[in-house]
Amino acid sequence: MSFIETPPHGQLEAAAQDSLPTLIVGAGIAGTTLAQLLRQSGQHPVLIERSTGGRHPGYMLALMPMVDRAFDDLGVREAYRARSVPLDRYRVRSHTGRPIRTESMARLLARYGDYRGISRGALLDALTTDRAPVSTGTTVTHLQEDTDGVTATLRTGAEEITARFAVVIIADGIGSTTRDLVATEPPARVDTGWGGWVVWAPPDEEMDLGEELWGTDFMVATYPVAGAIGVFLGAAREHTQAGPEAFVARVRRQVRAPGARMDAALQAVLDDPDPYYWPLSDVRAARWTTGRTVLLGDAAAGFLPTAGIGAGMAMESAWMLARMLAHGTRDGGPDIPSLLSSFEVYQRPRVEAAQDNSRTLARWMFGRSRVWATVRDLAVRLASVTFALGPIRKLLDDLPDPDAAVRRSATHR
Repeated sequence: MSFIETPPHGQLEAAAQDSLPTLIVGAGIAGTTLAQLLRQSGQHPVLIERSTGGRHPGYMLALMPMVDRAFDDLGVREAYRARSVPLDRYRVRSHTGRPIRTESMARLLARYGDYRGISRGALLDALTTDRAPVSTGTTVTHLQEDTDGVTATLRTGAEEITARFAVVIIADGIGSTTRDLVATEPPARVDTGWGGWVVWAPPDEEMDLGEELWGTDFMVATYPVAGAIGVFLGAAREHTQAGPEAFVARVRRQVRAPGARMDAALQAVLDDPDPYYWPLSDVRAARWTTGRTVLLGDAAAGFLPTAGIGAGMAMESAWMLARMLAHGTRDGGPDIPSLLSSFEVYQRPRVEAAQDNSRTLARWMFGRSRVWATVRDLAVRLASVTFALGPIRKLLDDLPDPDAAVRRSATHR
């Protein structure tokens, strides 16, 4: 990744000269996208990250076309394409391992733009091709907001630094601790009761194919990225407690003919000496904004992975917010509280609609009986993936308009 690790003082000095001094908490996908877009417009946002250099490299992502405008504004579309692979086909296997249907994702989504597979690390690398200053090992311990700005206390090692900002963006993930400093009520959570291991398998001859096997009470999913195939093997958490070896053996007893891709995926879980375990839950904040602070990405709405749209919505929200904040740097532009309020009014319904779709698919996919699995297999055989993609295509048909949102904020000052 092309981050430049730097102490906070240097970033704070640069930001102090900006027309809109900005603090971004969290250097994940949402925070990094926003920081790079603001830097593109001539600002110097302070980007901090609680983790240090040894951060987990992440997992596989399928990015929908709502990310394309952010890549274009940053001028990194080709860097993104070079680090990703097209996801042209999608296949579902039954609970016995038999292929049910294979569909053309390229046909369904081509008119909207790219649909590609990429690892989280490669995505952050693409976003930071022009380098990205970040202060790692740094957290926020206190926020004090008033009508003119926000006073933030930053902790880096044993040192505490107090600084003043015009706006604070909280993008430190689904388990955000900074969100707790401003939230008036705890976020709503959905815990599926499921969890699973995420590992990497070797590439195969079908690197344009995403494939899922929906078992009686488990799921194996594979999604290609450049040079590897991301694997998720999951089930109800009480069934995975015995560990990967026992659980893989259980899956193989139930699925006699999983196919070469799925067989390699199960072997990859066994071969990984320390597979990453991912509990499947989501979060929805009760509100996003409090005057001059705003939640972004997973801190606002953390997604289940079932629809493969969480990262795309995080990037779309970052793009929308960056475009709107650009108006706040102009003389006579809307005030920051009005801009942030309008951002929430426009973007939150889109994000929560996508999150609802992920929740609906989770209820459909995470069945726990042979009868349910049989019914589901029949439904998948009869229904096209077009049906499942309906809510996402609706979002792509009606992309957000930051200028309209800014006009609304100006009329509600």
